[in-house]
Amino acid sequence: MTTLYELKAADASGTEQSLEAHRGKVLLIVNTASKCGFTPQYEGLQKLYEQYADQGLEIIGFPCNQFGAQEPGSDDEIQSFCSLNYSVSFPVMAKIDVNGANTHPVYQYLKSSAKGLLGSEGIKWNFTKFLVDREGNVVDRFAPTTTPKQLEDKIKALL
Repeated sequence: MTTLYELKAADASGTEQSLEAHRGKVLLIVNTASKCGFTPQYEGLQKLYEQYADQGLEIIGFPCNQFGAQEPGSDDEIQSFCSLNYSVSFPVMAKIDVNGANTHPVYQYLKSSAKGLLGSEGIKWNFTKFLVDREGNVVDRFAPTTTPKQLEDKIKALL
């Protein structure tokens, strides 16, 4: 069985990055979008990152345009949006698919490790969140309506 750390994902410049670099950290992985009603969650994600990064939290955003075409921009445009509007300093990777035939391997892994409502694997909308412990185990999956602030106690327990 593949582990999360064996997988790679392209950063916004297109360079493949190994998730091995995040071994030993608590990860919060989120599929993001710039033109979604949940987009203001970037602010809460950044606050969590600022507060807990030095204790071992890493947040990774994966932009996705599969829900209402709410992430239409290029990777450069997405980076600019995140930086200018929310001062995002955590990694926001290259745009990917989280569902369908071209589902990124990271999301194949996450979805099979933590199923959604009624055992479904599909991602229902932007800002679905996966919490991963320091050993790379997917601990939980959270709906888009779950705010970053609501995850704080769960994150602290893993740190």
